[in-house]
Amino acid sequence: MTRYSIDPDRRELIATWGTGAGDLATRVAPLPTGPGIAVLLDLARALAQLSEAAWLTYTHPASAAASMEPNSEGWRREEERKHFAEVADAIAKPNLPSGGSMVVSYSPLIESANRIGRALHELDDPALSEAVLAETATELTAVENAELGDLTGRTQQAVLLSREDASPVQVAAADRLLEQDPFGPAALCSDLDPTAAAVAAAHWLAAAADVTADASGHAPVHIVREADNIEALPHETPTLILGLIEDGATPYEAVTGLVRHALHITDGLLPDPDALREQLDDWRRPSPSTATTKPISTTSPCA
Repeated sequence: MTRYSIDPDRRELIATWGTGAGDLATRVAPLPTGPGIAVLLDLARALAQLSEAAWLTYTHPASAAASMEPNSEGWRREEERKHFAEVADAIAKPNLPSGGSMVVSYSPLIESANRIGRALHELDDPALSEAVLAETATELTAVENAELGDLTGRTQQAVLLSREDASPVQVAAADRLLEQDPFGPAALCSDLDPTAAAVAAAHWLAAAADVTADASGHAPVHIVREADNIEALPHETPTLILGLIEDGATPYEAVTGLVRHALHITDGLLPDPDALREQLDDWRRPSPSTATTKPISTTSPCA
């Protein structure tokens, strides 16, 4: 999510967001000189809350929920996502106190927009209001671009967020990166969302187990176990994979089966295991004239 800060010396509203390789910042607008710092912080906090609510619709999409029935979790998520179209109006015409009470929205997104509007109403600065409306439009567009798999510009902050399901576009891009460098290039952490990168890594873990099993003559389940003994895999998934393999599934079926079950991914998203195996086999046996040695790093490229 984008964070908003007040520079009290320069009287500026600033937006910052992470990129996977550090943070970026931009000036949203100059601030009026009269109001105290408290109301300015109210505005910054409300903007951050709106960003958090908007990005929650990306990390927890309706498509990842078990049901879309009325009043179910999936239905609620879909309704919240529809509120994007109402944010600008809520900021421009917020619910204000009247007769000792005030209407509060059940939607975190819309209520955040109302809080922004109330802060702007108190500040009474048309230029600031215009700049904040443009800023919120930029933030919502970033979320929409992330949903389409485009993680450039402001949308790059999505690389720091874990999504409940995976974008087919992002998974395909991660698979291409791993095809070029099976050790995992840094771009997996700076250009792609982590869920998609994890799904692609699972594909290649399965293919690597098959290739090594073919070369060694040992069962794939033993290959995965021995690899875990040599250097512990930093997650618990291999234990579940081994159980499925022992029940008769191939390593590829076990890994991709878990991925499909956990992330609701269709068969059409998964790469051809034979193609992955061929790529890994070619990489494992380079020609003598071009062979190079690349040490395995114990540090994640995302660290």
